[in-house]
Amino acid sequence: MAKRVILTIVGLMIVISVLAGIKALQIRRMIDNETAFVVPHETVTTAVVRAESWESLLTAVGSLEAVQGVTVAAELPGKVVQVAFDSGTKAEKGELLVRQNTTSERAQLAGAEASVELARLTYNRTADLYKKKTVSKSELDTARANLRQVVAEVDSIRTVIAKKTIRAPFAGRLGIRQVDLGQILSEGDGIVSLQALGPVLVNFLLPQRQVAQITTGTIVRVTADTHPNTVIEGVITAINPEVDAATRNIRVQATVPNPDEMLRPGMYVNVVVVLSVREDVLTIPVTAVLYAPYSDSAFVVESSKNGEKGGTGKVLRQQFVRLGEKRGDYITVLSGLEENEIVVSRGVFKLRNGQAVVVDNTLSPDFNLEPNLENN
Repeated sequence: MAKRVILTIVGLMIVISVLAGIKALQIRRMIDNETAFVVPHETVTTAVVRAESWESLLTAVGSLEAVQGVTVAAELPGKVVQVAFDSGTKAEKGELLVRQNTTSERAQLAGAEASVELARLTYNRTADLYKKKTVSKSELDTARANLRQVVAEVDSIRTVIAKKTIRAPFAGRLGIRQVDLGQILSEGDGIVSLQALGPVLVNFLLPQRQVAQITTGTIVRVTADTHPNTVIEGVITAINPEVDAATRNIRVQATVPNPDEMLRPGMYVNVVVVLSVREDVLTIPVTAVLYAPYSDSAFVVESSKNGEKGGTGKVLRQQFVRLGEKRGDYITVLSGLEENEIVVSRGVFKLRNGQAVVVDNTLSPDFNLEPNLENN
């Protein structure tokens, strides 16, 4: 019985030893395979760290205002008998817009003009008689005063007629009509908006610390979301003499052209103020940056010797960087990189430090400081 137990134990030990040997052989084979495995090289596109001179810019959001813009209104009460314009059309200076009823004024004008004619004849006869010493000086003065009085009455009636004949005070674009035929207008009732859409004014605010950097004549560039790829250039024409005590901002006004009436009063626009000084910067594509909460980084492509084969290859070095201003497809690097270093230009999220790579720029995108929908 004891001999049988011993044999059983010996058999179990032999089986365990065989299994352990097989497992050790498998582990050794896996280690050898992993050692022999060569990680395939990642194909990347690259860009050169460039030294450039950028314009110094100030940015703001502005609001557009017409150089001349009013709501044409009635000066006197009256009934509308003629509407001589269509909504949305252009009007020249002095063009008739609305005519109010002036029947009574024209009737009064006819009588007043007859009175003027009579008073002028009376004055002329009195002047002739005064020369012949047949009338006194006071009679001549009375005739002269009567003539002036009736002339003033005629001028007053004509003024009323002119005020009821409403014309465009300047050339511009008319808005939507606010009156109809037969409508009784009161003094001050609006008729139509009239906006001069030649050059337009851009009002915007800048912090007080930047006031010393601008002056009248400083160039501004304006873009609107209605035409995002169109940049309109103008100049600063006025700077408010006082700073807002609540916000410590100063109001600035620029004048910009308005080709094809693209800009309309009341629109908001993006304003870029171009300063006279330029800034020397190092730039890389925005897509070359690996953004992270602890620090941003870029992958620098370096040459590395292949010890086993005696050749050379390309490997990556992850370099932490401090970034600055972004413009278009580029961003400035304040520290961490040197001019002419080569960095991976895109796909950096899938890379790691020390990784072997192959450079292929045949599919490298075009980077632009002023990208638009076409080149983006």
